[in-house]
Amino acid sequence: MAQTAEALPSASQVEVKETGEGLISGGHLVAKALKAEGVDVVFTLCGGHIIDIYDGCVDEGIEVIDVRHEQVAAHAADGYARITGKPGCAVVTAGPGTTDAVTGVANALRAESPMLLIGGQGALSQHKMGSLQDLPHVDMMAPITKFAATVPDTARAADLVSMAFRECYHGAPGPSFLEIPRDVLDASVPIEKARIPKAGHYRASTRSAGDPGDIEKLADLLTKAEKPCILLGSQVWTTRGTDSAIDLVRGLNIPAYMNGAGRGTLPPGDPHHFQLSRRYAFTNADLIIIVGTPFDFRMGYGKRLSADATVVQIDLDYRTVGKNRDIDLGIVGDAGMVLSQVFQATTGRVSNGATGRKAWLEELRAVEEQSLGKRMARQRSNANPIDPYRLVHEINEFLTEDSIYIGDGGDIVTFSGQVVQPKSPGHWMDPGPLGTLGVGIPFVLAAKYARPDKEVVALFGDGAFSLTGWDFETLVRYNLPFVGIVGNNSSMNQIRYGQAVKYGEDRGRVGNTLGDVPYDQFAKILGGYGEEVRDPADIAPALQRARESGLPSLINVWVDPDVYAPGTMNQTMYK
Repeated sequence: MAQTAEALPSASQVEVKETGEGLISGGHLVAKALKAEGVDVVFTLCGGHIIDIYDGCVDEGIEVIDVRHEQVAAHAADGYARITGKPGCAVVTAGPGTTDAVTGVANALRAESPMLLIGGQGALSQHKMGSLQDLPHVDMMAPITKFAATVPDTARAADLVSMAFRECYHGAPGPSFLEIPRDVLDASVPIEKARIPKAGHYRASTRSAGDPGDIEKLADLLTKAEKPCILLGSQVWTTRGTDSAIDLVRGLNIPAYMNGAGRGTLPPGDPHHFQLSRRYAFTNADLIIIVGTPFDFRMGYGKRLSADATVVQIDLDYRTVGKNRDIDLGIVGDAGMVLSQVFQATTGRVSNGATGRKAWLEELRAVEEQSLGKRMARQRSNANPIDPYRLVHEINEFLTEDSIYIGDGGDIVTFSGQVVQPKSPGHWMDPGPLGTLGVGIPFVLAAKYARPDKEVVALFGDGAFSLTGWDFETLVRYNLPFVGIVGNNSSMNQIRYGQAVKYGEDRGRVGNTLGDVPYDQFAKILGGYGEEVRDPADIAPALQRARESGLPSLINVWVDPDVYAPGTMNQTMYK
């Protein structure tokens, strides 16, 4: 049902420019729908097809941040959603503008990140005539989005935007796409004919509880388990279920492992925080609870879990539960709510099993300490060229409770995944299971814009940085300081290792060797802070100077190109 101007989500009276009293343009309708969803910034690269959206955003108080490549805009929208819990939005022009953004949308799909990409399109009046930048955007986007559609009429512009956002939250979150033909976007319609959904009135709560019977079953399993463990995945942060996860883990004395955005749920040093003994736990546990993580390649498609253990999977998406591996119990629902329900279901029982697990936690802690002991010599190595373990060790020591850590790369970020431990929830960002290189600078842009009170620290591989690094200038232009580190080995080392293993060392340098680029000088050229580091003793002082500079920074650290992360060497594709 159409609503009158008085029922609009914006409290201010509609201001109409050059369209006549009582008329509103497509771009202004889009901006009103974005405002109703709580969007306060759009990431974009300009184009003639989309400029009326900018005009609407100015009137609605939505900031427009312009970048140098559409992939950056899409990744930034993804990153913004992860940091804020609100959907991100990117606006790009038609044709190559939209195709440039495809990678960012695909990454958001695999990472379960809610974002809307709006793409321009040629005028409907020129449909199939070969207009400028005309492509079948919806057909291309449909396989990598939860919703993809064309806005067919100006009066439907806001309605379709709200519909796209609603679909972002169907099951596990993900991206949506809308294309808006230029004549639809630029045209004006009487405001009373436009469908403008009211803020807070066009979609339901996404916080779904688990089946009560299954909650009781899991509570029974937990209270009886002698050697349980739990993996807290990205959905724990997506659903902002951190407190519920902590209550369950501490209340029932359960060792917890964390991956993806779930890292930081428990701080380092917490007696229930484990990192290096995961394989041992998955082999020896009698109950394994997997929360918000699919049985994909990161989990060996479920084969890394003991065949003798009772396996429980909790996920927002029904399709994910039990995929690739049989389970004993599956619960579909909001991770935070489900974990809270389970904890409540164990409360008041004669025993919840917590006291009997002391020996199990001690067993796992001994495995952790043994693993750390084997590696600590390398983390403190004075070798030159610099051992990557030393670099990521120094970064971990550098982080504070307010440091958001971003990893963007292959081999170097695989090193960091073993060592770097965020100290607070929501303070870890990586591409996710698509393994996309180039997310670093866009994620920095999103994180620092959304949380200017936080320090942002980003580690790049030199190959990864080169994909989107020119938007370092965007960070300078918008005065968004961060501490950036390039682990520079002049190679795409994760691929190089595999080639050498499969084809021999004499063919290990085909198609994967980069130039010796001084990224510290690149940062200075663009107006930021830069330093070069060749001695491991200089890493910590350089990081501190970058922090104190108050500028976007790059510390170019030359690391040993002939040292590979264990995770790289263990990849099944190379065996």
